[in-house]
Amino acid sequence: MPTTSRPRRLLALVSGNRLARGYLAVFAAAFTAMFLFPESLFATIPVLLTAPLSFLGVFLPLGTGATTVVVFAVWLLLCALVNAAVLGALTTRTATATPQEVRALLAPAVDNWLARGYLAVVAVALGFFVAAAFVLPDPGLAGVWPLMATAPFGILAVAVSAPFEYSSIGWLSPLVFSVGVALSGLLNAVLLGRLAHKLRARNPHPAI
Repeated sequence: MPTTSRPRRLLALVSGNRLARGYLAVFAAAFTAMFLFPESLFATIPVLLTAPLSFLGVFLPLGTGATTVVVFAVWLLLCALVNAAVLGALTTRTATATPQEVRALLAPAVDNWLARGYLAVVAVALGFFVAAAFVLPDPGLAGVWPLMATAPFGILAVAVSAPFEYSSIGWLSPLVFSVGVALSGLLNAVLLGRLAHKLRARNPHPAI
């Protein structure tokens, strides 16, 4: 039996469950609002909804004009499809029983090249922040890189570490932020790993 192509499996994950379809519906509404109200806060919502991939758009060689708008819009749409597929892979049940052990749950984060490559990016960004926060006299905007790499869950790390900025213990806030970023990156890697597994899955052969 021929196997299903990866684009078809990707589309199946995107449209195969309510969570992915609901995410796409929210993104479509925000995407429309971005063009209707370009000067308002609505313009930032599609970028946040499609994080962390959408943040890679800062490295695209974009100029100005209508072509830039079209390229950026297409990039957001592609990011939304990938995120929807990740949600689909997360919620789609497989034929085998779901393992309960923590090691089995975290295995998708390290057993494929997609997740391992992502974790490498997170490790570099987090290492740069830790070095800047605890070694350099002025860390500047070093925290932006791990935040971009682990969004959207990394935003929670900022929210959790924010109250500790007013503590008398100066190293506590960067430490809490680093732990939150690391956990966010691990969660994103698990989701990416599950997506990679789904894309590699082959159709079962029918019983003869």
